[in-house]
Amino acid sequence: MVPFPPAGGTDIIARALGAGMSQELGQPVVIDNKPGAGTIIGTDAVAKSRPDGYTLLVATFAHAVNPSIQPSLPYAWDKAFAPVILIGRGPNVLVVPADGPYQSVADVITAARANPGKLTYASFGNGTSAHLAGEMFTNLANVEMTHVPYKGFGPAMTDVLGGRVDMIFGTAAGVAGFVSNRKVRPIGLTSAQRSPSLPDVPAIAETVPGYRVESWYGIYAPAGTPPDVIAKLNATIGKVARANEFRKRVEPEGLVISAGAPAELDEYVRAEEALWRKIVQENKIRPD
Repeated sequence: MVPFPPAGGTDIIARALGAGMSQELGQPVVIDNKPGAGTIIGTDAVAKSRPDGYTLLVATFAHAVNPSIQPSLPYAWDKAFAPVILIGRGPNVLVVPADGPYQSVADVITAARANPGKLTYASFGNGTSAHLAGEMFTNLANVEMTHVPYKGFGPAMTDVLGGRVDMIFGTAAGVAGFVSNRKVRPIGLTSAQRSPSLPDVPAIAETVPGYRVESWYGIYAPAGTPPDVIAKLNATIGKVARANEFRKRVEPEGLVISAGAPAELDEYVRAEEALWRKIVQENKIRPD
């Protein structure tokens, strides 16, 4: 289950994993896109699925942020799921239209200060990494910009390309093709340092000290899934994620493969939830 529409970074990762899993397991792996409500609709569908190992959630940044940014959830984020594996972590990339006026993060800050609230940044839903990356940027850079949420990466990117929205803090996997085709200009990474995969793109932190936002991809099963099933899924998905074919597909986009034990995902997401809960509360961030 991918809680986003097709064509975004999460969908790309899921389909690459699914193809490898099909080969390893000898049976088809179907990617079901169920977007909406900042990933809550698709996530809830998995939470209420039979715990037999046949329905899995591709979780992202929003999974750790929704508990603090959404007033109520139809599932218990920390009890409704069994962690399977943390696939990897990577930066988002601040991109602007290739024919637009902004050449750097400093240009964006200058324009935003000259025209408070006029500049816009797209996201693929409230509570997603693109949304919170923008919130943290406006906070630390001391500027005002307008958030424009969409129901997925595809429509958000369409409006960025069309110049109807000024920028997006997109996932590296999602924007990679547009960057390589030079349809957008990458001007900043949300990671604390530059990435070997994008050495010429500066970290936003070089202009805005203390800035850091990290995207990640993890796999969950419904709570109650038998331990032996979790172990088999972990081994299978881990093998696919560590394979050269998958690494070659995702590492150029900045994703650093983890693929460890289920506890790695659990510990990482609990730490992310605590981090973002503090930021959401301090900055009074709301879902809309």
